[in-house]
Amino acid sequence: MPRAVAINVGANTNAPGVRGPVFPDGSFEFVPIPEESPTRESVSVPTYADLDLETEIPPAALDSPVHLDPEFAEYPECERHTYGDPFGVKARPLLELAAGDYALFYATLTARGDPEREWIAPDWGAYLVGGFRLARDPVAGEDYPDLPAEVRAEFGNNAHVKREEFDAAVLLLGEEDESGLFETAVPLSSPETGSEANWVVTELSSDSGKGPWWRRPMKFGVEETEAVLGLVEEGYEGV
Repeated sequence: MPRAVAINVGANTNAPGVRGPVFPDGSFEFVPIPEESPTRESVSVPTYADLDLETEIPPAALDSPVHLDPEFAEYPECERHTYGDPFGVKARPLLELAAGDYALFYATLTARGDPEREWIAPDWGAYLVGGFRLARDPVAGEDYPDLPAEVRAEFGNNAHVKREEFDAAVLLLGEEDESGLFETAVPLSSPETGSEANWVVTELSSDSGKGPWWRRPMKFGVEETEAVLGLVEEGYEGV
């Protein structure tokens, strides 16, 4: 039975200066963060302008290269479902997962328009936006260079592999048919305020919901993972 770890990803008010939107019906647009490290000259890295987003990106950032991580196969300029992370605080819980488990991704999103869903937080909130069912065990960064060439090729379009200096402490590969962006966001914030965690965080995850919980990795056990996946499949109706 699968377990899951949820990781914070995506644009924010620091980089590139705007969050992605959550629309009145609960759909959303995922916006990646800028690429802040040099990339190899032999690889192509798109800019915000190349993505043709509905989100209004600050003009100064339009020509900035983007850090397409997580990589969702259905997203512009992406090929597979991959994720890499250089930080131990995220890499450690992800490395505890195994093939068949889930990596979930959440982002802070800004409410746009008059909400039709009562669970949309005013101004901004944290929402699950996508996930991978792992196609293989997580790869520790130190093991990546010694993988067979055909396995390394599966991660070839990942942003951390494209950097001049490979820096991922963990790499994930998602199954093609059970990975991707969700059609509707699943809220982690309360409908009153974005900084207040709802029951998905406090009752299902390992996080207390205190302090800046929306920046921390969250672990979900077997039963809790099943409950979260049910919210993704059936839609969140609130409690």
